[in-house]
Amino acid sequence: MATLKEKRTCGQRCEDFGHFIWNSENKTFMGRTPLRWVYISLYYVAFYIVMTALFSLAIYVMMSTMNPYTPTYQDRLKSPGVMIWPDVYGDEDLEIYYNMSDKSSWTKMAEILKEFLKPYNETVQYHQSKQCEKGKYNKQDTFGPHHTKTSCVFTQEMLGNCSGISDPTFGYPDGKPCFIIKMNRIINFLPGEGVAPYVNCTVLEGSPSNLDGVEYFPTNGTFDLSYFPYYGKLAQPHYSNPLIAVKFTSMERNKVVKLECRVVGKGISSQHCSQCYHFAITFHFFPRK
Repeated sequence: MATLKEKRTCGQRCEDFGHFIWNSENKTFMGRTPLRWVYISLYYVAFYIVMTALFSLAIYVMMSTMNPYTPTYQDRLKSPGVMIWPDVYGDEDLEIYYNMSDKSSWTKMAEILKEFLKPYNETVQYHQSKQCEKGKYNKQDTFGPHHTKTSCVFTQEMLGNCSGISDPTFGYPDGKPCFIIKMNRIINFLPGEGVAPYVNCTVLEGSPSNLDGVEYFPTNGTFDLSYFPYYGKLAQPHYSNPLIAVKFTSMERNKVVKLECRVVGKGISSQHCSQCYHFAITFHFFPRK
């Protein structure tokens, strides 16, 4: 019958551990002689040096083939997306619900528009950008000072009654609200094929009379060609997206109205709903007296 293994005391275990750390008989440290520790250390140092060099070489080769000003591949989205402010989004679409007589229900939306338009202040714009010739693309084949390209001025004054200057409430307490529409940036994108694209809003659900007296700013709701093409954040650090403001002056009260605002232009607009997310946005509007 096998005898039980003798239980070792704590002191014996500590002695065994110390013997493992340094074996005075074999002159080994943690199971290896000093010379073997030198060999294995040199091996791992050389291994990681080689791995680091290969990784650095791969990054260098990749970066040397990339243009810092233009993406190598940008063919996944040929039409720009569209965004609208105030950006009070619901589960799917933009949803605007407020009570005209309740200041707290629409103040947030007016503040969102004020904050969004701060970079479009006239002083800021004329300090960073320049006036461009309207009606033609602002193509720039060469770089200017600091290896950058110029950007065109777009001020909030160009949004007329929706600039927030003459009416800081943007028409919300009067039931004549303003919405601001922006196209997302795509490098080297030339919209309209020489004709300025424009914004057109339609009623999807509700009376067509909701669009009676609708106002677009700037005139006719057009994105002037002088703001295109966009050359990227590195080339145009002070670029400001052109904006279109839409003011609805005859909206029905106490009824939900579903509207769609679409950017129309050659090379942009399409009647196929599968592409609607590129250049149109749908929102619900419900003003209460």
